[in-house]
Amino acid sequence: MRNEIIKVGVIGVGHLGQHHAKHYASLPDADLVGIFDTDTSRASSIASQNKTNSFSKLSSLLSHVDAVSIVTPTQYHSDVAEICIKAGKHVFIEKPITKTLGEADHLLQLAIQNKTFIQVGHIERLNPALLALQPYNVNPKFIEIQRLAPYTIRGTDVPVVLDLMIHDIDILLSLVNSPVKTIRASGLSILTNSVDIAHARIRFNNGTVASILSSRIAKDKVRRVKVFQKNLYATIDLLLGLTEVYKIVDNPDNNQDAVMTVPFEYEGSERFIAYDKPPIPQTDALQMELENFIKSVQGKETPIVSGKAGRDALKVAIEIQNLIIQDIH
Repeated sequence: MRNEIIKVGVIGVGHLGQHHAKHYASLPDADLVGIFDTDTSRASSIASQNKTNSFSKLSSLLSHVDAVSIVTPTQYHSDVAEICIKAGKHVFIEKPITKTLGEADHLLQLAIQNKTFIQVGHIERLNPALLALQPYNVNPKFIEIQRLAPYTIRGTDVPVVLDLMIHDIDILLSLVNSPVKTIRASGLSILTNSVDIAHARIRFNNGTVASILSSRIAKDKVRRVKVFQKNLYATIDLLLGLTEVYKIVDNPDNNQDAVMTVPFEYEGSERFIAYDKPPIPQTDALQMELENFIKSVQGKETPIVSGKAGRDALKVAIEIQNLIIQDIH
């Protein structure tokens, strides 16, 4: 399949699924064969916009494609993905991978048996402001992440941990190369019958500590990551697309890219705080995700967020949610 055009379909064309269809229609290595949605009029409309077909049966779509995006509500991820994987199709599943850990484990095993792969849509992994941190030698000792949003009806069918915080759990697990040791969590239900605000403190085996706060009852949107480590502090604004890095250096002349350096004295010697403001790549994160999915089907790349990575993020999210529920009751 290395140089073949990949025939792809989209299952579920609601708010996000319509964008999957739009991007596939424009990718040179993808052929958007069709769309399936239980809302047939919606499917027909999105198919028409993208000059493709709408299918009245999922099985009909699967008989014409190599791979699919599953962009349905979370509770249907497992059942739909199982059908697709058993049909031998590679699947891209929007986050979270499934509703339960058992469902995720079942899909991962099915994928192995059917020689297919799962990719998970944790889009924040490709946020340009986060990508700007890649050139630095990041080995965090403490991470603080905040994700706050005003209340909207969309997404409130699941707790804030599985709706918003799971993005940051995935980011955290990608930044810290160590197993989770302990989790402490608390939260509240304020506007809905589900958890609307949640905080977790996570300690890893290597000693790294993380603090994550997520809320869907804030006045303004906030999506911010702060990374602390020996001789480096970075702040990443995922919403504004801004990354700032403060490094401790011995010689400012060796840091030509620094916006400025400030001298300070430590233990009798002069050192410098170098302030970097790395350029932010101008990219479309969803397009990058789907391009990576298509190239992974071709065998040219591997998934940026694998099924196992999606499963690991879900495991931590469920543990946090369970701890909050125990605390509330």
